[in-house]
Amino acid sequence: MRKLLLASAVSAVFFLPVTASAQTAPSAAPSPHTISGNIGLFSEYRFRAISQTFKQPALQGGIDYAHSSGIYLGNWNSNVSEGAGFPAGNLEMDFYGGLKKSWGDWGLDVGAIYYYYPGTDANRTVGTAITSPKPGGATHTGRVDNKEIYIGGSWKFLSAKYSHSVGDYFSQPGTKGSHYLEIAATHDLGDGWGINGHLGSFKLKNWDIGTDATKADYTDWKLGLTKDISGWVLAASYIGTNGKGSCDLTNPGYYCFANKLPFVAGVATKNAANSTLVLSASKSF
Repeated sequence: MRKLLLASAVSAVFFLPVTASAQTAPSAAPSPHTISGNIGLFSEYRFRAISQTFKQPALQGGIDYAHSSGIYLGNWNSNVSEGAGFPAGNLEMDFYGGLKKSWGDWGLDVGAIYYYYPGTDANRTVGTAITSPKPGGATHTGRVDNKEIYIGGSWKFLSAKYSHSVGDYFSQPGTKGSHYLEIAATHDLGDGWGINGHLGSFKLKNWDIGTDATKADYTDWKLGLTKDISGWVLAASYIGTNGKGSCDLTNPGYYCFANKLPFVAGVATKNAANSTLVLSASKSF
């Protein structure tokens, strides 16, 4: 604010200037609400290191709301391949919410997430409903989805997270209680460059039936390099797993996915668990 100069006539021949003190209006309190978004293009979509798009590109994006108390809500979306376990579907929509708190270098995150696949129909998986391979196993019909609760912690550049399914894992009967544990690390190299690493372990409950190829449990890892250019983050990530994805149709692995369902002879297949390099460009706003 500019200062004002006041003059008072004290004689007929001169004036004495008097300067008034400037008063600055109090600044508005910061809003406790924050809304942000993100968008990205990826060479393929890997969920817990398993390809969800038949190794084809994915367009992804979402929106998040956060309150200064630590409460947050969000939605994230991506295209997916029908053959990755989403019969008659091609879209993933995630809805989540939770509470984040931090104390100095320490952080805590607890919440829940719902994975929704509009238009999916479990009856189209193999021409009949999804049925557990366990003797006397249950059957699932209707839409494919998944519900999980999670807890995560962080310290400086390290973080860890545990996710636990509270229903059938992606509608596979009898798999309630399946879980995924992951640890990650990041490091800022300066000048917009960064590196990151990840190690994860997945356990699908009550599904393995003895043969090695049908085992669904696996360990995965990732090593990535990022570069921030005017808010756009370019990334290259090498992702690997020991998941069973061989597409020898005499004894196909659990993660041998078809490009469409039902999975019958003549349908194109790919190993969705093999090692790969994923390239991406993303931006938050």
